[in-house]
Amino acid sequence: MAKIDTVTLHPSNHSRPNPILFVHGAFHGAWAWEEYFLPYFADKGYEVHALNWRGHGKSAGRERLRWNRMTDYVEDVTEVASSLKQPPIIVGHSMGGYVVQKYLEHHHAPCGILLASAPPGGTKKTTVKTALQNPGKLLKTLITGRVNLYNNEAGAVQAFFSASMPPEQLKRYVSNLQDESLRAFWEMARMPVQTQKIKTPMLVLGAANDFFIDADEMQETAHAYGTKPEIFANMAHDMMLEADWKLVANRMVEWLTVQKL
Repeated sequence: MAKIDTVTLHPSNHSRPNPILFVHGAFHGAWAWEEYFLPYFADKGYEVHALNWRGHGKSAGRERLRWNRMTDYVEDVTEVASSLKQPPIIVGHSMGGYVVQKYLEHHHAPCGILLASAPPGGTKKTTVKTALQNPGKLLKTLITGRVNLYNNEAGAVQAFFSASMPPEQLKRYVSNLQDESLRAFWEMARMPVQTQKIKTPMLVLGAANDFFIDADEMQETAHAYGTKPEIFANMAHDMMLEADWKLVANRMVEWLTVQKL
């Protein structure tokens, strides 16, 4: 098994009973949580952890990225979650939201939070749209087994961030984006989550200007877990890095407090 790198912050006041484990999405790593969410939630009394999947960030296995499967990413989450003293609240973004749902098919968590998450029915719609919009890169992707479609400023603004993001901030984030496994994307498109196995309370949050996940898919995800999606206006896919990220974080803490977590 590849060595999984994890970023951890400990609160000065341990006022919350369970830690939080943050799970990044495709092309990203733990860095996506480090700027705002990790210090914010640590300040609220949570012990917080953000892992890098194998082949991502500082975790080992970059040379084998093209072979990564969804089960590998679920295994990475399982490894980190099982190492914690208490079962973690688990938060997933985008493809990470799908990984969280697959993890919860077989594991307990006090609750789950999905941000701009891939829907449980799979991402066929997004996969087809992405392929049609990037025909020139499609052949290279099929040959290399590595998806590299948005790792530049124009692509990142299209896919992840609002156009109003300051240029220096955008450049910093783009420098952290990386390739993703085509095999994992293919599996996410065709392997539905067995939602009937999941009894974990879920909060489903979405972004009104999401390039990947549309309103119907947000509704699908929330309906599967007996709730309604909460959509944030004027926000793009990377909700944790948008200018109004604190609105999202505040809502998460509010919900967790109601859950007595």
